[in-house]
Amino acid sequence: MNKTRWLVLPGLLVVAAAAAWWWTQRAGADTVQYRTATIERGNLQATVSASGAVNPVTQVSVGTQVSGQIRDLLVDFNSEVKAGQLIAQIDPETFEYRVRSAQADVEAAQAAVATAQASAAAGRAQVARAQVDLNEAQRDFERKHSLVQMQFIAQSESDRARALVNTTAEALKATQAQVGVTEAQIRTAMANVAQREAALAQARVDLARTRITSPVDGIVIKRAIEKGQTVAASLQSPELFVIAQNLSDMQVDASVDESDVGRIRAGQHATFTVDAFPGQTFDGEVRQVRKAAQTIANVVTYVAVVGFSNGAGRLLPGMTANVRIVTDQRDNVLKVPNAALRVRIAGVEPAPAAGASAPAGAGSGTSTGDAAGWSWMAAAHAQPAGGGFAAMRERLIADLQLDASQQARLDAIMLELRPRFVALADLEQAQRQPARARLLAEMQQKINAMLTPDQRATYEQMQARAAANRAAQATSAGAAGAAPAGDTANASPAASAAAAAVAAAHGAARPAPQPGAAAASGPASGGVAAAPAPSTGGGIAAPVPVAPAAAGGGPLQEWRNRLVAELRLGAEQAARIDAVIAEARPRFMALRDLPADERPKGRDRIMADLRARIGDVLTPEQKTRYAAMQAEAAGRANTRGRIYLLGADGKPKAFNVRLGISDGSSTELLLTAGGPAAAELREGATVITGVLASASGGGSRPPGGPRLPF
Repeated sequence: MNKTRWLVLPGLLVVAAAAAWWWTQRAGADTVQYRTATIERGNLQATVSASGAVNPVTQVSVGTQVSGQIRDLLVDFNSEVKAGQLIAQIDPETFEYRVRSAQADVEAAQAAVATAQASAAAGRAQVARAQVDLNEAQRDFERKHSLVQMQFIAQSESDRARALVNTTAEALKATQAQVGVTEAQIRTAMANVAQREAALAQARVDLARTRITSPVDGIVIKRAIEKGQTVAASLQSPELFVIAQNLSDMQVDASVDESDVGRIRAGQHATFTVDAFPGQTFDGEVRQVRKAAQTIANVVTYVAVVGFSNGAGRLLPGMTANVRIVTDQRDNVLKVPNAALRVRIAGVEPAPAAGASAPAGAGSGTSTGDAAGWSWMAAAHAQPAGGGFAAMRERLIADLQLDASQQARLDAIMLELRPRFVALADLEQAQRQPARARLLAEMQQKINAMLTPDQRATYEQMQARAAANRAAQATSAGAAGAAPAGDTANASPAASAAAAAVAAAHGAARPAPQPGAAAASGPASGGVAAAPAPSTGGGIAAPVPVAPAAAGGGPLQEWRNRLVAELRLGAEQAARIDAVIAEARPRFMALRDLPADERPKGRDRIMADLRARIGDVLTPEQKTRYAAMQAEAAGRANTRGRIYLLGADGKPKAFNVRLGISDGSSTELLLTAGGPAAAELREGATVITGVLASASGGGSRPPGGPRLPF
């Protein structure tokens, strides 16, 4: 018995140890492991990659207009030539004989003219003689007629004299007609001479064309003929040589995909590499974006011409270039790794008070406002599809757990107050804020009246959080010396939605300055009030009177002030633009009444009309800059995404964020100064870039350890 006990006891100990090890490994497997990185601050460049060929700016294809055998070939590849220099000659013998034949034809035609002129001279002499005969016959008739009257001669004599006058007159007419025929023959002969002379000139031109000369100064980069070769010029001139005019100033004809061409514009910096010089980068500049589309295998591309200086002559025509065009850049911005944007952790959703916009299609149902939904449109956040009222309604229903009857009463309250909020836009600036505060108080009172005690307590907490958030934004804005970019305290909810639409179309909703970032007022930093004055060419700002910036906040007002500052609009122009924007605002408000799928098209139509009407206010010089601003805004469209921060407790926390440009590895993170997420989404924060193991068994089993038989 004791022997059996000593045999069983070690086995039980082994089984217990194995079970303990398995339970430990299982607990370890249930702990999620993450791959992490940090949010950094630095510079970003958005680029477009393309490929193309190196070509001279000007290259001329030299051909021939006559056919024949190449007798002399005077240049070769890489030969430098001057304009008018003889580079090849076709055997001219045949063309020389044609010239001689044409010369003989001209001389024969000239002889025919001389013969016709002599005949005309003889005819004119006959006309003169016939005229003399007619005159003599007329005198004879008059003399005999007088004698007949005196009865000295018979009447028959007078009749014969009259008949002679008539006969002589007809003879004169016939002679004159003959002279006219001769003169017509002279004109025909002279026309024949002109025709023969033209044929002679053509023969001489063809003879001259046997001499192939260079049309420009340059270098021969292609020779397609050999001495003794016969060339035939028919409907299309054959290509004999290709001459590049200047190899020190060249260009890359890069094929840009149609999805990227909207971000390319003249003046952008570009770099490229060629296989002939590995490791070396060459600089250039976009000179032109050609509007002619090229379709190859159902792929549409456009040619972007990148000019560069080839002073050393190292780059040769035809080299393949890999081009990178810098479409946008940001300095000293927060950026997150792109891998962090691809992470999705099931069951971890953004907190309602995160203050970040939900990505399109995320379906989180959160508002883009502050914690209580009262800010209508948070700074630098996009407006949801339904506008400020729709966002607030969804937030109240979700946080207060409103039943169907309460939702109906809430809809009635909003329907009643919506026109009054819209009417705030028509008030004076000083009256707008107090009127809005009164409306908000009335709305809060009516909402409180329909809530249960528990809901009312939650609602009061929401209002407190909203007030604290607005106070934090006001403090941050006061420290920066300006109102927050998205402050809509002086605008109605509908006006805020209109402002968001206009700002999104023009790129006016710019990121607020990040903590620690240098203050700037140029377009790259989002400033609008202190745009640099244009130079008059000597480095001195032109003394152009510029309209003052309009008071108030909001993206629409920012865009208006940016137009005034950067285009240097006068007071009259600014007033006209204010009128255009004011007229467009009700149209933006009317978008709320459209179905959701029709709103984007309606908004695009309003924006196209708004851009056109603003362009009518500008001068030609201002229109050029305005077009550049629109192109710049088109390349700076913001997107939405989701990232996860790893907290101190080792648990992930989700944030819906707005994203700017990307360089392929990192993406710009756009935050609102003083926003609820600004304190957590900061430089140095730990962001999750991947999941290594999960409780659901997605991770790999830890290595080592025995495999249990059960």
